[in-house]
Amino acid sequence: MGERERYSAGTFCWTDLSTGDQDAAKAFYTGLFGWDVEDMPVGDGAVYSMMRIGGRDVAAISSQPQQQRDAGVPPLWNSYVSVDSADAAAARAGELGGTVHAPPFDVLEAGRMAVIQDPQGAFFMAWEPRAHIGSSLVNAPGALSWNELASPDLDASAGFYRDLFGWDIAAIEDSPQPYLMISNGETMNGGIREAMPPGTPPHWLVYFGTGDVDASVASAGELGGTALLSPMDISMGKIAILQDPQGAVFALFAGDLEP
Repeated sequence: MGERERYSAGTFCWTDLSTGDQDAAKAFYTGLFGWDVEDMPVGDGAVYSMMRIGGRDVAAISSQPQQQRDAGVPPLWNSYVSVDSADAAAARAGELGGTVHAPPFDVLEAGRMAVIQDPQGAFFMAWEPRAHIGSSLVNAPGALSWNELASPDLDASAGFYRDLFGWDIAAIEDSPQPYLMISNGETMNGGIREAMPPGTPPHWLVYFGTGDVDASVASAGELGGTALLSPMDISMGKIAILQDPQGAVFALFAGDLEP
């Protein structure tokens, strides 16, 4: 179990869900992971639903902006990377060929962030922490445990993120499918794989820990979710990819979790 009070720059630190039915999504995920919920007002009658385990922040659920719905953007889990400066990260991403879709802005007293799309098309958030560091619990059942990029060009993606965040990125030898492991300093920080099937839009996939993948997949099905990838053994444990009833895709991991 990994309790966190800070993150080094370049580390995945937070995830939140943008969804078309906030109440239904809260019911699904609290049923699946046993999360506690606190709805935090953010103005104009909207709330940011903070999800907690044992009083520690693990994720959040919010209503998808109307602009995204009108554009046909599906509900999705967002990946946040901790940075020293959201402004500097956004500027550097632009220099490297990325697109800054939302220039840096303050999020109340919590922090400062930017929404960035990498050159291959995947979105992520740069998070400059202030009052909110991100997840205070990771690598535990129901908590963020991995972030994985699906890309049509592994080498180009590796180059972009290596130059942006200083990540060490290296191929796993003898992997049945090409897979790049991301390290931030001495800590494993995610992976990059081919977007499958061909034509799948590039995206960052969020993994949550579980003690039993099979049981969690069965529970998700009872709650209205769908298994896109049935439980599958991998070298480090077992995974599955699910879609919630509103359409957001996420993954599960059971195995040896980083502390």
